[in-house]
Amino acid sequence: MRKKLMAGPYLLWMLVFTIVPLLFVFYYGFTSSDGAFTFSNITAIFEKIHIQALGLSLLLAVITTAVCLLLAYPLALILSKSAAKNRSFVIFIFILPMWMNSLLSTMAWQTILEKNGILNQFLRLLALPDVTLINTPAAIVIGMIYNFLPYMVLPLYVSLSKINRNVIFAARDLGASSWQTFTRVILPLSLPGAISGITMVFIPSLTTFFISGLLGGNKVLLIGNIVEQEFTMAYDWHLGSGLSLVLMIFIIINMVLTAYFDRSEGQVKK
Repeated sequence: MRKKLMAGPYLLWMLVFTIVPLLFVFYYGFTSSDGAFTFSNITAIFEKIHIQALGLSLLLAVITTAVCLLLAYPLALILSKSAAKNRSFVIFIFILPMWMNSLLSTMAWQTILEKNGILNQFLRLLALPDVTLINTPAAIVIGMIYNFLPYMVLPLYVSLSKINRNVIFAARDLGASSWQTFTRVILPLSLPGAISGITMVFIPSLTTFFISGLLGGNKVLLIGNIVEQEFTMAYDWHLGSGLSLVLMIFIIINMVLTAYFDRSEGQVKK
């Protein structure tokens, strides 16, 4: 009974700030402005502008997640093998940007990538041609990688650090090469961490709106920008909620995959 009472504040928090808002989203998503039940807010995702924005959002989210995974895996491997003193310092360096407001850090990238920004000024010093990155999908990907890379590194590092070193030594003693040891021992055992990192990067990359708003301007429209505009500019909460429900499908898929691989990890440990 005492444990149940201690869980009371958490349950109240979940009810007020999670369950109730979700109920409102479902209500507005399945009703019209006059309160009648409708699927039009959901099927609106198939309109040309919405489906194009969703497709571009999925593409950029996949690219961001793949690049973050490729960058994070070697670093996580190095961290898991390094001395404790060096490991703590590198982890601190990666966590440090998370202490800063992500909006401010994205605005800093806006200053770096703009036409007369720091990057082009540096290229001019080297007598190299300017590059046009601001207000392009490439700029959005750069901003998302910078903001979400720590969310890929940390789960991978935790997963790799839990691997028993004796298992790796045993594989090498049995004649496995470095590549075979990685693909057949390290990679399968670290897969749950990779899945968690993919989830933590893919979902915010898919639903982001402030990064694309600052680095993409009005030239690159993602599904997150459309949802944000429906709520804040068009004041069409019904359509905005309907499009949000479509995005929730991808969140649910990621949750199912994460639960599946977590369960697989538990079975392997047993």
